[in-house]
Amino acid sequence: MILITGDIHGDISRFSDKKIRKLKKGDCLIVCGDFGFVWDGSDKEKKLLKKLGKRRYNILFVEGAHDNLDELEKYPTEMWNGGLTRVISGNLRQLVRGNIFDIGGKRVFAFGGGRGEENGGAAPCSEETASRYECPSEAEITGSDARLAAVSKTVDMIVSYEPPASIADFLGYGVTAADGVGVYLDTVRHEIRFGIWYFGKHHINKTVPPRFMAVFDSVTDAEVLK
Repeated sequence: MILITGDIHGDISRFSDKKIRKLKKGDCLIVCGDFGFVWDGSDKEKKLLKKLGKRRYNILFVEGAHDNLDELEKYPTEMWNGGLTRVISGNLRQLVRGNIFDIGGKRVFAFGGGRGEENGGAAPCSEETASRYECPSEAEITGSDARLAAVSKTVDMIVSYEPPASIADFLGYGVTAADGVGVYLDTVRHEIRFGIWYFGKHHINKTVPPRFMAVFDSVTDAEVLK
């Protein structure tokens, strides 16, 4: 089973959701950005991360604009289910952007990062790091494109923090040329065949027909549209 939710911002109470508590060994919870538990590198934080990593199910997340990206980059990387992850603790992992994973029999493309000025509470990371996650590098785009080409540009599911720029515009959030992640994801939208696309960031629970879903505090069963 795969469950999807949006920005958690370090709120442990979100794991009390009835659906999440029913997850079994091998099941997955995917968080679409702003996980928020990797923040200051304190001993208290590491103890909580260790506790989360001991849960029977996998906790997977893509990074958002309000995650501490400098802290995240301190964790080791490891291949998992076909794609690159950062191992935070046990069953708790960051899905490194631009990678494709086999999760629950579904092909999942993950692409985190983006801008987050509308939500405030910026993470305590360097401007250089924040800038890199707002605008993907040529190497990241090239690698991402190559992985998508290797699967015939077809995936079951896409999980991201940012929506494609055109979807953000449709929802009334506007788009600028500086929205590097959103602009790249617009290219993905038009060139890739996918079943459904989940994204966080905007703190709303809303379906954008036919294949997009903004998630925030809802917990939804991942579905793949045909």
